[in-house]
Amino acid sequence: MRNFTIYLALLLCLFASKMVAQETFESKAKAIANKIENITKEEKATLKSEVEAVNVQLENGSITKEQADAKKKDLAQARATIIENRVAVAQEELKDLVQQKVNGKIADSKTTDSSTVRIGKRLVLTYENDSVRRKKHYEYRERRTTSQFVFALGLNNVVTDGSVENSDFKFAGSRFYEWGFSYNSRLFKNDNLLHLKYGASVMYNDLRPTENRVFAVNGNQTTLQTSTIDLKSSRFRNVYLVAPLHLEFDFTKKKEKDGKTYFRTHERLRFGIGGYAGVRIKSKQKTEYKIDDIDYDEKAKGDFNASNFIYGLSTYLGYGETSLYLKYDLNPIFQDNVVKQNNVSLGVRFDFN
Repeated sequence: MRNFTIYLALLLCLFASKMVAQETFESKAKAIANKIENITKEEKATLKSEVEAVNVQLENGSITKEQADAKKKDLAQARATIIENRVAVAQEELKDLVQQKVNGKIADSKTTDSSTVRIGKRLVLTYENDSVRRKKHYEYRERRTTSQFVFALGLNNVVTDGSVENSDFKFAGSRFYEWGFSYNSRLFKNDNLLHLKYGASVMYNDLRPTENRVFAVNGNQTTLQTSTIDLKSSRFRNVYLVAPLHLEFDFTKKKEKDGKTYFRTHERLRFGIGGYAGVRIKSKQKTEYKIDDIDYDEKAKGDFNASNFIYGLSTYLGYGETSLYLKYDLNPIFQDNVVKQNNVSLGVRFDFN
């Protein structure tokens, strides 16, 4: 459906361009005739207004009837001269048009014709038509800056004392998600290697504690405690709004066509390194359990003493639109905890052009 819409838009733009480009002898002659007719109408309307002004003077007694008649006569002669001069200019245009027709410099409905339709900044469609052949030439113009929709997902966990071993959180059950938009700007005009990638994303970091535990707030400390209820599931989530910034190395080769060089992105090996910074939007803990054959699903929202700001390092390596993605929060998950723990994520990232 999307492709059909694009093709339909191209077709409509092409049709409109053809209608404008194929301005025939008959249409131009008609335009000049309309111009002559409008000149006459405009000058007559002006003369009418001037005569009415003279009539007002006559009614007020500021001039006599003889003076009014003389003024009207002079005004009519002046407008007639103006009409004659303006029409003479239009008649010269018509004469020149006829000469162009005789010399074959003007198109009619059967004459060969070409037109160009420009769709945005990237696509130029040139259309040539005659009685023998029809051609379409596509000239793709690359842009220094492109945009992408970013989506990432994978495993999430916590680094404690520089290690994720013996983690208090499930490796398979703790996950992260990220979605947003990015811009990719080529840094050098004639080289495709270095790009600056920037944008905005929403990050979801989920942690699932092991051994039937949940987070509990004790003053300014947030720690894991064993639940008094047999839990089916326990999950803690922090959500952030961040601004990522990466220096990207794109090894997509340049393309040459018709003597011109074009650069593309996200077609070969890519490597990015950089970081991100942002703010926490919300924190939430969800627990699920069952008592007397009744299922309970509880959600607790609050700050949980979580850090209000997030900043960290990230990198990705991939081919085309798909990359292996690693990010590490430099800020601790909980701002005042005695034991500092930092979030780390590893997964897959997609950058859709």
